[in-house]
Amino acid sequence: MPWTKFSVEVLTPEGEVFNDEVEMVSTVTTIGSIGLRANHQPILAMLEPTELRLYKNDLEIVRFAQAEGYMQVTKERTLILVEEAHEPENLDVADLRERVERAERELQEAGDDSEKERVARRDKNRAEKFLSIAGGA
Repeated sequence: MPWTKFSVEVLTPEGEVFNDEVEMVSTVTTIGSIGLRANHQPILAMLEPTELRLYKNDLEIVRFAQAEGYMQVTKERTLILVEEAHEPENLDVADLRERVERAERELQEAGDDSEKERVARRDKNRAEKFLSIAGGA
């Protein structure tokens, strides 16, 4: 049975990566997993790195490795604003492994600098999630 479709837009600092109608959105917020269908209550949520799934129908699912960001759900549309969004097949496993290693080095060097530590932890978490999505974990 087809579900009612609704408009979803995914934006990164580099521009639009998705803009179409879907039956469902599946992602992870800072307080847990969420699945959205048409006519969902309005929300504003912070997003965690994960695999974003956009269900165009039962057979067609558009997937992205989604970085941190925000999601706004209104009656008219769902807007997803993230730092990065990549199709899983376009992820470079070797590059992601290097990103994890670099973040680990930066964590060790951060010392008492809480901002450097926060950024290194964020970068490590993102790279590890993307590596898992790419199948290189």
